[in-house]
Amino acid sequence: MSAEAIPLRTNGKEPSYLEFKGRFSGLRGWIFSTDHKRIGILYLCALTVFFLVGMTFGFLMRLELIAPGRTIMDAQTYNSIFTLHGVIMIFLFVIPGIPAVFGNFFLPILIGAKDVAFPRINLLSWYLYIIGGLIAVLSILLPGGPADTGWTFYIPYSVRTGTNVLLALSAAFVLGFSSILTGLNFVTTVHRMRAPGMSWFKMPLSIWAFYATAWVQVLATPIIGITLLLVGIERVLGVGIFDPALGGDPVLYQHLFWIYSHPAVYIMILPAMGVVSEIIPVFAHRTIFGYRFIAFSSIAIALFGSLVWAHHMFTVGMSNAGQFAFSLLTMLVAIPSAIKVFNWVATLYKGSIELATPMLYILAFIFLFSIGGLTGVMQGILSIDIQVHDTSFIVAHFHYVMFGGTGFGFFAAMHYWFPKMFGRMYNRKLAKVSFWFLFIGFNFLYFPMFIMGWLGMPRRYYDYLPEFQPYHLVSTIGSWILVTGILLMVYNLIHSLKKGMVVTEKNIWGGETLEWKTDTPPIHENFTEIPYIEESPYQYKDNDQAIETEETK
Repeated sequence: MSAEAIPLRTNGKEPSYLEFKGRFSGLRGWIFSTDHKRIGILYLCALTVFFLVGMTFGFLMRLELIAPGRTIMDAQTYNSIFTLHGVIMIFLFVIPGIPAVFGNFFLPILIGAKDVAFPRINLLSWYLYIIGGLIAVLSILLPGGPADTGWTFYIPYSVRTGTNVLLALSAAFVLGFSSILTGLNFVTTVHRMRAPGMSWFKMPLSIWAFYATAWVQVLATPIIGITLLLVGIERVLGVGIFDPALGGDPVLYQHLFWIYSHPAVYIMILPAMGVVSEIIPVFAHRTIFGYRFIAFSSIAIALFGSLVWAHHMFTVGMSNAGQFAFSLLTMLVAIPSAIKVFNWVATLYKGSIELATPMLYILAFIFLFSIGGLTGVMQGILSIDIQVHDTSFIVAHFHYVMFGGTGFGFFAAMHYWFPKMFGRMYNRKLAKVSFWFLFIGFNFLYFPMFIMGWLGMPRRYYDYLPEFQPYHLVSTIGSWILVTGILLMVYNLIHSLKKGMVVTEKNIWGGETLEWKTDTPPIHENFTEIPYIEESPYQYKDNDQAIETEETK
């Protein structure tokens, strides 16, 4: 696969997107740019800030829980802290994370396009993301204090508390529009802007994952928007929609909330799965095993994942038939995820595995996501779910899937594509050291929650019985190790932007997809000529003739 250079502009080649001079220069050249790559970097900067803020709140929660009784904050402050931690991490990091940064940056390049279908709408989605984030942070500063309902805004408490729930609802509402616009852009771009010759089954697997995610964003996000709007109306006008004291139905709120929020789990994890499918062939030096099964499993996860929302609600008193149906669907949704894991492991089998930093994060992803997935299937069993519902077991499961899955997938993508995005290489030794801090700290932090949750430790509680203290102590120590790893990683990457070794080589990892055929960093319009695709990706053989320019063709 190769795309030949054409007109020489500066220093023998066209300027990269980092050096490109548009209508504006300096900061304005970034915040008014419609270049998908610059928008991806804008998302990365904002996401990093929000992630570090959310991490700080989580760190403070763990400090409070190191021992029974009050440690560093009172109960009301704790409730606000865990709500802010949840809202920031879910709505501002995990849901937008991989699609907003790496989808925006690489989706057009991977399909041989010059940009996304709607560049201005793409920029608008970033503006909405920033506005939503600022509204969420603003709630901390205004009288009444930040929301204390948890990120789920459960009724009836969320219509009765005196805290700034309306601001948190507004933030999530605005962020939903950002998500919808990104999804619309990705669906249209994949349908309309693939390079000549790139049929559906010649697309990289990460594109299948972004495409499936985009459909869920477009179809499911309006539901949560309408639901949060109804909660706001109920708070302001006292209309009895959800509040039982006014004749409303709190269970209806849970149905509407989880109809979006369970598919949202797949908005979070599907792009990470696409990253795994992209990185494993490169560092195993093998053609991906079962391309079509992985591609179709992405669509199947998006489809079945939209049908299992009520397994969050087995304790609300639904009918036996409803419990049976949702329990069965929960088992079925595990199948396409298991297909992916099987194919990834089969690709690794007899591969010449290179343990570079991106590959370490991918292997950790498979291990941690498998634990999260297996404990999720356990909750599909009614008797087990009744036992562990709203305990620390659920917190552990959720973080093994979301942080162990999506978080580690994000870090893998960051270390994989960083040289291509910025033309600099990070310190590889420090990157591996920070990985081991992350991996060890993660398991010390969250695995004890499985045990104490099974023994009856409730989630979201400010205080607890003395018999749970050893588990909380280990968990808090794990948070210190984990935060050390995150700070080392962030330092390494930021320091490398200025001081890292300059990378000009197009294909530093030996990949076969189109981003490794462009300049490092990519030029403004990605390709000097639109490539022509003749072979599927991941062939791992000498196929320089597989892509010819349209002119050559």
